[in-house]
Amino acid sequence: MNVRARKEPRQEAEAEPRPAPDAPAESAAGLELRGLVKRFGGTEALRGIDLVAEHGNFVTVLGPSGSGKTTILRVVAGFLAPDQGEVLIDGRDVTRMPPAAREIGMVFQNYALFPHMTAADNIAYGLKMRRFPKADRDRRVAEMLELVGLGELGGRLPRELSGGQQQRVAVARALAFRPQLLLMDEPLGALDRELRMRMAVELRRLHKEAGATTVYVTHDREEALTLSDWIVIMHDGRIDAVGTAEELYTRPRNAFVASFFGGHNVAEATLDGLDGDRARVGFAGCDMEVLCGQPLEPSAGRVGLSIPEEALSLTPSGPAPARLELHVLDDLYLGNGVRVTLRTGEGVTLRATLSRDARESIRHGGTLTAYLDTTQVAAVPHER
Repeated sequence: MNVRARKEPRQEAEAEPRPAPDAPAESAAGLELRGLVKRFGGTEALRGIDLVAEHGNFVTVLGPSGSGKTTILRVVAGFLAPDQGEVLIDGRDVTRMPPAAREIGMVFQNYALFPHMTAADNIAYGLKMRRFPKADRDRRVAEMLELVGLGELGGRLPRELSGGQQQRVAVARALAFRPQLLLMDEPLGALDRELRMRMAVELRRLHKEAGATTVYVTHDREEALTLSDWIVIMHDGRIDAVGTAEELYTRPRNAFVASFFGGHNVAEATLDGLDGDRARVGFAGCDMEVLCGQPLEPSAGRVGLSIPEEALSLTPSGPAPARLELHVLDDLYLGNGVRVTLRTGEGVTLRATLSRDARESIRHGGTLTAYLDTTQVAAVPHER
């Protein structure tokens, strides 16, 4: 694995770091964080962060407001000094270095372009500060304008560019001096949804062409899914999970990852037994066998079930579907489907995304028979 997070002692039983079989030496890490702690007064914003990202990876740090994700970026950039811990870039300890000495490319949410400079001059600014010869500077600016698809717009001022074009200028400026590490702080947050998704695809292309290790901070799950090689889930100043989008979506480690990243239902169930990485559980009057999101204690008695909205349907699917009788609370037409709010006989509320033609079967206040594809369900530790 190309991104690793060391857990605190209380979490070590949940999952060990997962380096690739041919894990390179630590000096091959593009970025390494060791035991980062940051306090603001009596608030601990970072609680012992350990993370390794190797060269060339696109790592997204995802979490809700206040989770510590932007604090990590500011510590790595040198805008904040940690109270404890170390920051290493390419094996070099930069913890006490000023931002300018770290040779990091940075893209801010508001782009921070100089309004009186043209797009080309904005891109050239960092090169000029690093005393690149003018001929090299001009050549590199032309290369970057072509890379971001603005070859004919280098003479325009920021106010003469669209939001998406300004964003590309900001990325070009950050990449112009070929940094080994690129930091991006919610750079798509000011764009509308359609443009945001288009620009996310563009950022992914630019990353592949530039090859810089990239750490990208966002609270948007769709951006994380579109962009990332690896996703780091932050919660309450800690790293809750690290994995690929598929790993985190199909096999969340805990209820927070299931609900925040996956958008899944999380319901309480009885734990009847364990067999390796599978759990036998009872839920809504049904006995079923599901995957474990992480190792569970046999004596736990209760577990949480991570149930994706699409795991519920009106027709059986999967090798062992569970048949549920559910009460209809509400429905929302989405154009390509229907999101239905349902309740089990035990009073557990579930959301389901059904096909568009299922709307004819839905009656407010009525009941319907739904089938749960248990192959999509994961058992996670029960959180009281």
